[in-house]
Amino acid sequence: MNANLIRHAVHLAAILGLYLSGAMLIPAFVDLYYGHPDWQVFAVTAFMTGAISSTTFMATRSGPPPFSKKFGFLVVNVLWLVFSIVGAIPLWLSSVNLDFAQAFFESVSAVTTTGSTVIVGLDDAPPGLLLWRSLLSWLGGIGIVVLGLFIIPYLRVGGMSFFKMESSDTGDKPFARLASFGRAFLVIYVSITLLCAISYGVLGMSRFDAVNHAMTTVATGGFSTHDASFGYFASIPLFWASTFFMALCSLPFSILIVLFVRGRLDALRDPQIIVFLGYLTAFSVAVATYHRLANGVEFHLALTHAFFNVTSLLSTTGYASEDYSLWGPFVVMVAFICSFIGGCSGSTAGGMKAYRFVVLFNAIRSALNKLVYPNAIYAVRYGKNTVDADVQRAILLFFITYILLWVFGSLVMGALGYDFITAVSSVITCLSNVGPGLGSLVGPAGNFATFEDAELYLLSLLMLLGRLEVLTVLVVLTPVFWRQ
Repeated sequence: MNANLIRHAVHLAAILGLYLSGAMLIPAFVDLYYGHPDWQVFAVTAFMTGAISSTTFMATRSGPPPFSKKFGFLVVNVLWLVFSIVGAIPLWLSSVNLDFAQAFFESVSAVTTTGSTVIVGLDDAPPGLLLWRSLLSWLGGIGIVVLGLFIIPYLRVGGMSFFKMESSDTGDKPFARLASFGRAFLVIYVSITLLCAISYGVLGMSRFDAVNHAMTTVATGGFSTHDASFGYFASIPLFWASTFFMALCSLPFSILIVLFVRGRLDALRDPQIIVFLGYLTAFSVAVATYHRLANGVEFHLALTHAFFNVTSLLSTTGYASEDYSLWGPFVVMVAFICSFIGGCSGSTAGGMKAYRFVVLFNAIRSALNKLVYPNAIYAVRYGKNTVDADVQRAILLFFITYILLWVFGSLVMGALGYDFITAVSSVITCLSNVGPGLGSLVGPAGNFATFEDAELYLLSLLMLLGRLEVLTVLVVLTPVFWRQ
């Protein structure tokens, strides 16, 4: 590995540190406004982070590096690791009394928009700390979309170049330059956040709750300011508003830009959007019907809670209106399956992503047709586009690696003494960046507070692996990556 590339990666990490040091002043002012002494923690941490980042920035300053795939892999990993560590420092030093493993887990959960937590007593937690978690999640959502739209397609570890697989192809991008596209994305992202916050406020949330929940809804992060999660509000209008925004932010942001800026409704014909909304509706209606028949709940209530919780799982937001694991075994199975699937590529949602299922289904259909007519040529398609063999192999490699990581992680959790449900669900909920798992410990009514440091570091790694499309992290761990 060229030392110059490491120098450039550290330089970019220093720039990120400067931005985060500035962001820390926001919760500092909030704590100061509410009279909580933790404002000093954020202020001091902001000063220290800014000083270290400034020094590192000056020490590593040089000309721009030639961008290569190797440098791309390195930068992605370094930035997300620095993001997680810097985000953890004020959590570690706060009055909540977390050890570093817990603070790191909480920070990783925020920046990967997972939403799992180790903090008990959120209702009485310092307001600055609650806002910092939400802000980390919201900023992580921006980073995730930028990663999914601009960096991962170049590295091709996600299986395809996203721009080449949807209606805004090269000849018809929403903007000619990526800089213009990036600005449009930020406008859309901020606008949706503001609209969500206003909606929550109008429907009964306090301003503080509305701002926090809006940030973690749009980022599909799922952090709440209450231990009871979104169920604390017990409001049907709020449940439906949140369902809408969670589903909206699970769609590709490139499609949203084409839709809102250009007014092109045909952008919604993207195959992964149709598939995502299809299985979201099917699972929700099935869960609502089961809940009505098995538990005697009025159908409109069953439908509300079913759509809210299924959308929360598929969008990998992680909110819960009730402990759905008590509704019956069918609902538990649906929740478990939803933990794998996820939302759309180019969104803030995690999971395996709908577009991979579209390509995989078409590849299987093509292979079955070829068994009947071995001399015929069947192209694997995504919409009107042909998926080349390299992309198909990349998607298959992703699926295999994803499952192997889940199996390996589950075995390790089992070896550490956890029961089957806790082991398999805690691993997949972190790998898919969902948030809550299943069972009494990590289910929608529990959290990760009882886990030891070793488990928290393992699950933190899985969250980063899942968020960075798995292969982006694993390739950096191979010896060939570090050869000159």
